[in-house]
Amino acid sequence: MRTSQPKTIRLSEYKAPAYLVDTVDLRFELFEEGARVHATLAVRRNPESTGAAAPLMLDGDSLKLEQVVLDGKKLAAGDDYEETGAQLVIAKVPARFELTVVTWIEPQNNTRLEGLYKSSGMFCTQCEAEGFRCITYFPDRPDVMARYRTRIEADKASCPVLLSNGNDVERGDLENGRHFVTWEDPFPKPSYLFALVAGDLVEKKDNFTTCSGRDIDLRIYVEARNAAKCEHALDSLKRSMRWDEEVYGREYDLDIFMIVAVDDFNMGAMENKGLNIFNSSCVLASQETATDLAFQRIESIVAHEYFHNWSGNRVTCRDWFQLSLKEGFTVFRDSAFSADMGSPTVKRIEDVTLLRTAQFAEDAGPMAHPVRPASYMEISNFYTLTIYEKGAEVVRMIHTLLGPELFRKGSDLYFERHDGQAVTTDDFVKAMEDASGRDLTQFRLWYDQAGTPVLTVSDAYDAELGIYRLTVQQDIPDTPGQTGKKPQHIPFALGLLGTDGEALPLKLESTEDAANAPTECILELTKASHTFEFHGLAQKPVPSLLRHFSAPARVVYPWTREQLVFLMSHDPDGFNRWDAGQRLAVDVIQSLIGAPEDTEIEPQLVAAYRSLLGDVALDQALVAKMLQLPSEAYLIELADSPDVAAIHRVRERVLGHLAGSLRDDLIDCYHRNASEGSYDLTPESVARRSLRNTALAWLLMINDEAGRDLATLQLQNADNMTDRMGALKALVNSDYAEERSRALEDFYEQFQSDPQVVELWFSVQSSSDRAGQLPQIQSLLKHPAFDWKNPNKIRSVIGVFAGQNLAAFHSPDGSGYGFLADQVCRLDDSNPQIAARLVTPLTRWKKFAPGYSALMRSALEQIRDKPELSADLYEVVHKSLEA
Repeated sequence: MRTSQPKTIRLSEYKAPAYLVDTVDLRFELFEEGARVHATLAVRRNPESTGAAAPLMLDGDSLKLEQVVLDGKKLAAGDDYEETGAQLVIAKVPARFELTVVTWIEPQNNTRLEGLYKSSGMFCTQCEAEGFRCITYFPDRPDVMARYRTRIEADKASCPVLLSNGNDVERGDLENGRHFVTWEDPFPKPSYLFALVAGDLVEKKDNFTTCSGRDIDLRIYVEARNAAKCEHALDSLKRSMRWDEEVYGREYDLDIFMIVAVDDFNMGAMENKGLNIFNSSCVLASQETATDLAFQRIESIVAHEYFHNWSGNRVTCRDWFQLSLKEGFTVFRDSAFSADMGSPTVKRIEDVTLLRTAQFAEDAGPMAHPVRPASYMEISNFYTLTIYEKGAEVVRMIHTLLGPELFRKGSDLYFERHDGQAVTTDDFVKAMEDASGRDLTQFRLWYDQAGTPVLTVSDAYDAELGIYRLTVQQDIPDTPGQTGKKPQHIPFALGLLGTDGEALPLKLESTEDAANAPTECILELTKASHTFEFHGLAQKPVPSLLRHFSAPARVVYPWTREQLVFLMSHDPDGFNRWDAGQRLAVDVIQSLIGAPEDTEIEPQLVAAYRSLLGDVALDQALVAKMLQLPSEAYLIELADSPDVAAIHRVRERVLGHLAGSLRDDLIDCYHRNASEGSYDLTPESVARRSLRNTALAWLLMINDEAGRDLATLQLQNADNMTDRMGALKALVNSDYAEERSRALEDFYEQFQSDPQVVELWFSVQSSSDRAGQLPQIQSLLKHPAFDWKNPNKIRSVIGVFAGQNLAAFHSPDGSGYGFLADQVCRLDDSNPQIAARLVTPLTRWKKFAPGYSALMRSALEQIRDKPELSADLYEVVHKSLEA
């Protein structure tokens, strides 16, 4: 903890490690009162390091050092080594040696959830990014890769299950009711991928046969009460393993793959080699306790962590500036997997919604940074949407530019060339270049320049010559520390539609044969401005721009409302159909902000949504997405100096107008999409439930009595959590206060013993402007089920309130800001990572209207002035105030 400024780490100052570690032999003695860790390292001087022999410097954090032994000789403090608390320094060491370090740690008191800690009586680890130094003194950096052998000793009654990376090679009983298991990982790995779990867990087993015929043991370890919730995760794992073989040619390499579910976890999951540790909410599911979205999220996260076995473990990052090397590539891979498992269009819409609402906001805020950052103070603050989601979009653009076959050649070369190495994003791009023959020099700017490109499009039609000219200008806004940015290499996919909705041939040359011309093409933008000519057009077309969202950019073009309605009905690209609907709704909502209350709401909007509700031929999963109005968060992001209360009021008015005008259509939609047969997770069934619950929510927005009765009946009779939560949310967001209270009480009474469902119960209240005003939020913090030590509970109340319940959080009196500041300060003393992530809504204070802005800044200053501010929070708060 600190009040002074933490040290800034810079990419430009990277130096190879002075010493390498070939093997690590660990012995853990686990007790109720703490743990003793014996670490024996085989160390050698790095032949690539230059100059005189440097002292050995090992990282440490919150350790009690008991013994240091160098080549069999016990060293003396002061004479032979110096311990600073953050480092163990041995001034003189030979070129090659064996070092044993013994430390004592207290996992039961570790509220930061980094290193080795205890959760619900279970020992578990989280070592990414710099948690291993909380276990033992070590060169805790990703470019030091070693082979690990781990022996775990513990009480057999309380910890019958002892797990670590690799394969189980030895086990046995010890004195005093204790036992041990030894694990050996044959593959070199960085310390951040080390894992250990010890506790009283049940084992759910399955198996997988690889493409080469090897049988892999699959195991999920959970608390006994969760034994019935593992089947979906196991099935997801097997689908992921098969997909990675078929699409990337990557086969699993160990004899066993294990997943452990942990209730107290700062992240979603962790890809430790052969032993993935998951937040319980990201692995446990049954139809009674998990929604369709939860099932899909679990499938995606299981795939993500499994795919890391190659894109992150076998090939890892040289330093933490290269974090997107593994995360961006793996998010791209898990997104493609999810698209193959469900609806590609819906998956693309979901990815882009997150990107445009949250990552674009990050790109425009004080913490904006490139996909490969140039500096940081605390690496935990850079597990961001820019690293993950924008990083995935950068990989996706490479895939678009190269095409599937050349991209696969590039990935094969990347894995073959760098297997067992710690490398950089440049190495990844170089493999793609070498495999494809494409020059990606300019494309590398995506890794170095922060900010979201703005593509301003204008057009002109020459009827006499039949030429349509399209001009695209790109501009990248200034971000902290970066101005005057260079044009980037941007793949820009587009199509042109005629007045009857037909796709027009795209002839870029007058001599081109129209019969062979494509109806969609990818233009490559490399300059500040381009003008493209399309020949042989008998009419001015309607442009369909940035199809599939081919680049993470904003498009500015003066579509008319008529054109947007036209694209909603005719665009063959499903993503752009949805986007046209979003743009139409945004335009209508924005035009009403500040207008008189009796201003007419665009009639075309009702007509467009009525057409959607009745279009049973269109992909119903897409219809469900198109029926969702742009979120308040997205509307705020699009506005200059947004007035949150006005945005909320107008959006509610438009939604109420639509629901009232379409009341009969909504009731028809609800009944038409009634459940048929037993619950399943087919895309068709998921779409049907989504449509049905959307219709129900709209009916309750206008306090329709028939809707109230339908919601009450659905809540009573639902056989799955999706329909149960759909009805509960609808009631909670209605003005039926008595029904809302009764529904919430009954729901909690039924599911109070299930922590994951209780988190849903917290979230549905925290996200509601009716049930989640500040007094109700404060009462939730005092609820017996709330736990300040559990990140999921904290996120489901405080995080959801500040991130989703925007009208209440942005109360004009600033009470929401003060509340968040108080909670962040409290959490900073126990879990700085969670505190630093929760403060994000305040960091955009400069964006908002003056009344909001001053109060948000004041809340940030309150946090800044807290004594002993953690490094995590210091960086975020100071950068936000100084931007």
